[in-house]
Amino acid sequence: MQERRRRRMTELADIYLKLGASGFVFLLFGFMIYNLIQSQKDQTEDLEEIKTSIHKMEAVLDSAMNINVKLIDRMNSSDKDREIFWRELSDDLAFIKGRINGNSK
Repeated sequence: MQERRRRRMTELADIYLKLGASGFVFLLFGFMIYNLIQSQKDQTEDLEEIKTSIHKMEAVLDSAMNINVKLIDRMNSSDKDREIFWRELSDDLAFIKGRINGNSK
């Protein structure tokens, strides 16, 4: 491990001696730009994965919303049917009450 560090340090020292200070700074600048480009590529890939995940979630939410709307519509229609039933029952009871009161006079 220490040997590898020494080799790296000697390689960097050799590069520094060959290129000079400005060349070494330029090399570090190029390395920084290269790392930024790689980081940007990774971020772009992550963003694409996020976009596909969002599209999948939107599809699931749309289908869930459609199911909820259909369920609410069904409940509303059954409420109307109940309302009609109770109205007819009330009318029938009123009719029977009227017949009873009419016959008892």
